Amino acid sequence: MPIESAIETLETICPNVIRQGSMAPTEAYPDRFITYWVADSADQNHYDNAAAATVWEMDVNYYSIDPLETYSALAKAKDSLLASGWIISGKGHDVASDVTTHQGRGFTALYLET
Repeated sequence: MPIESAIETLETICPNVIRQGSMAPTEAYPDRFITYWVADSADQNHYDNAAAATVWEMDVNYYSIDPLETYSALAKAKDSLLASGWIISGKGHDVASDVTTHQGRGFTALYLET
């Protein structure tokens, strides 16, 4: 499945890959981590009343105590996912952090599963 493959790919960039929103409110943030969220998994290319493909849409965010690292690590994550067949446009965007010690950057990745 594309999501498990993407998680394994992201773990090569940072071993802390966490589903967005799954940390307990009292849990301390690791110094650096990646979050993911599957925003959509829409059917695509219908033939004979059946979907012939699925478009997976996943948000990927990188958080770190080092603001510059958010750029370099996110670029590595993008390159690795692109090499695995994901489609990513642009160089990412800032994402909010719930703590002042961490900054984040993210992107949206698409994968066509046929």
